[in-house]
Amino acid sequence: MAARRSLTALTGVVALGLVVTACEDHALGTIEVRTERETVEILSDPPVEGCNRFREGVVHVNNQTLNDIILYTTPDCTEPRGGQSVYLPTETSDEAVRATGLWRSFTVVH
Repeated sequence: MAARRSLTALTGVVALGLVVTACEDHALGTIEVRTERETVEILSDPPVEGCNRFREGVVHVNNQTLNDIILYTTPDCTEPRGGQSVYLPTETSDEAVRATGLWRSFTVVH
């Protein structure tokens, strides 16, 4: 009987490990963005590697993923000379400031 419990526990741990490993390449949850034209776009489970581009510049970002993100005004996730990025923790939102420009891309913190 003890062997069956051990096997069951081991099977559960392996299954959990596979689920966690499969999800490591995506931030679980959604990022909701709004453009100047009030168009709303929802990005589900964005990749954690590399730069993620918005279809067009956005004025509002709501981060509902399990990861923090960094927002950029450039399309290639770089900080322009004299500019800055914005760190957006999970379960928070941010409005783009007209003086700095619209958000054009983001990276996922992992």
